[in-house]
Amino acid sequence: MQHVVSVSLGSSRRDHSVDVELLGEDFRIERVGADGRFERAKTLLREYDGRVDAIGLGGIDIYLYSGTRRYEILDGIKLRDVVQKTPVVDGSGLKNSMEPAAVRWLSEQPGFDLSKMSVLMVSAVDRFGMAKAFSETGARTVFGDLIFALGIEVPVYTMEKLAQLADELLPKIVKTPFDKLYPIGSEQDKEPDPRFSQFYEDADIIAGDFHYIRRYMPPDLAGKTILTNTVTAHDVEELKKRGVRYLVTTTPEYNGRSFGTNVLEAAFLVLLGKPWPEITNDDYLELLEKLEYEPVLRRLDKGD
Repeated sequence: MQHVVSVSLGSSRRDHSVDVELLGEDFRIERVGADGRFERAKTLLREYDGRVDAIGLGGIDIYLYSGTRRYEILDGIKLRDVVQKTPVVDGSGLKNSMEPAAVRWLSEQPGFDLSKMSVLMVSAVDRFGMAKAFSETGARTVFGDLIFALGIEVPVYTMEKLAQLADELLPKIVKTPFDKLYPIGSEQDKEPDPRFSQFYEDADIIAGDFHYIRRYMPPDLAGKTILTNTVTAHDVEELKKRGVRYLVTTTPEYNGRSFGTNVLEAAFLVLLGKPWPEITNDDYLELLEKLEYEPVLRRLDKGD
């Protein structure tokens, strides 16, 4: 059996393990949280190094993007470099192929004419492919990177401005301690702070990283569509209570749980049998087609 593990800076309350078959290969897919403790994450990475077939880094990225440029996150590199034997991925390659495809798929579903809808992307530099796909559909898109990562209430409305700001700010941001940019550990379990409610209210679709979405979501999300992944059963109940109409998860669900792209990319790395830098978007898309992958669309306000 192939064994892939996501070592996450997130809360251990979200840990999960499943056994699945992918293209005739048996896999154990596991997620292990370090509760926001970098030293604990390093310990886990050392323990799994050489003992599993691939490792995904969860709750943190190795890379952020601004169009054609890629920036390395210092804390992500430090964690990656702990591992000496086992291949390590952060999900960024799969995001840039899977998530644009998910946006195009959603645009083809009844009732989702994206050219007539408003989208709030809570963060785009970690999902540049998704951001570009929304823009290409003609959706009125607000990029919330400054708002949700930095707490600066300045929305961005175009891909050009997003790329410009990313090139200006990312060289410094990637050196910032990651917990200043993103909720990790127990921060993921705190009650949401609805200080940026107006951006949710103005959007038909709220898309991107679930922890960014949850961090500031207001009590009332009636009629909204959430496009994300890594949601647990508890997260789904929380969204139902807020009146969310549709939940779209971009990664497959196993035993009722949508895993992060990092652990799914780790499984794909094993299936493809290539070094991570050599894998292309076409490789991922071909594998997704073989797996007959589609996003999962669920109606929450009137049952599944």
